[in-house]
Amino acid sequence: MQGRVPNQVAGLAKRFQAFIFDLDGVVYRGSQPLPHAIETINLLMTSGREVFFVTNNSGATREQYAERLQQMGLPVAPERILTSAWATVHYLRQQMPRARLFVVGEPGLKQELCAAGFHLIDDPEAQLPDAVVVGIDREFTYQRLAQAQWAILHGAHFIATNADPTYPAEDRLLPGAGCLVAAIRTATGKLPLVIGKPNPRILLPLLDEHRISLDTTLIVGDRLETDIALAHALHMPSALVLTGVTTRADLENAPLDLLPHWVLENLGDLLGDPVELLLIRTE
Repeated sequence: MQGRVPNQVAGLAKRFQAFIFDLDGVVYRGSQPLPHAIETINLLMTSGREVFFVTNNSGATREQYAERLQQMGLPVAPERILTSAWATVHYLRQQMPRARLFVVGEPGLKQELCAAGFHLIDDPEAQLPDAVVVGIDREFTYQRLAQAQWAILHGAHFIATNADPTYPAEDRLLPGAGCLVAAIRTATGKLPLVIGKPNPRILLPLLDEHRISLDTTLIVGDRLETDIALAHALHMPSALVLTGVTTRADLENAPLDLLPHWVLENLGDLLGDPVELLLIRTE
């Protein structure tokens, strides 16, 4: 879509009552909003559509993500944002409510866990944790790797907020949490439980509260193996936007079970016509 965004909901967006947007590579890259993202999402919200955001990035709290979006011009409340960190909290509350945790991750993940009442352990060799929780950690060290290895080999559960190998910054891809998860998996020989996309668990709060209908909600993401795979797991319609990780060349080599229903150059294409030109797969 070129030029200005229409002032009313049209095209593909008109078909849906709710939207679930990924963040990195869809709404923004680094600190920069992506083309037509802010005005398109604002239009959807002012039209009465339900809009939610789901990210595998565990580096910040929901409140911090909401503040970031607000600074970009999107008036979003924290409860509209689902992160892999918060989904991990949701899982632990149900399955290990009094767990002691060793965390490989950044302050956002630790803050979410502490706010939920979990006890975080600094030295797993002094006090064995019940689980090792791994997310993005841009200060990851060999010592943290060795500590996580020791805890898991001595019986701690291995839980990953996500396994994304990369995430998009302003002008490049950077290593994601999946690189750290892979290192710990290699060091232990153990497979983690991955909480974030494509695990449908990340959407359980919306589904349990009946806040979305699967057939009238569009998932919009930039990564086939997480965003689009999540949509397929729940039999939901999906759109891939080419402003993040996945390229058209990737689509040409993708298996049928990872193809989206529509491909968008940017979020403005949600309002574009004719919609049929965007359709790449039929039911």
